Amino acid sequence: QVQLVESGGGLVQAGGSLRLSCAASTRMPNNYGKGWFRQAPGKEREFVAAISWSGGSTLYADSVKGRFTISRDNAKNTVYLEMNSLKPEDTAVYYCAATKFITRLRSSYEFWGQGTQVTVSS
Repeated sequence: QVQLVESGGGLVQAGGSLRLSCAASTRMPNNYGKGWFRQAPGKEREFVAAISWSGGSTLYADSVKGRFTISRDNAKNTVYLEMNSLKPEDTAVYYCAATKFITRLRSSYEFWGQGTQVTVSS
């Protein structure tokens, strides 16, 4: 069974930083890209960032560009999302997802984690 497990969420003040991690089980197919999405209460799940298998291609939502950085360590089967200059509007449940070809479309991702809560206080 393919599993994605997120960690690193928590409560932080505006302007602070957090680093999220997403660990994939060994059953994850090779050559899969990874993405981060988020969902705030009462809102649709939205794209945040994605990274290709090789790490050579990345995508970011305009709202996080310049503040968030996605990276991966394939030896550890782990993807990271470094979040800096956090704002209250970044408050959401953050989900990790996997796909063969990275896009901004939620429907193109095959596997999903359970999510980790990020709360940014003002």
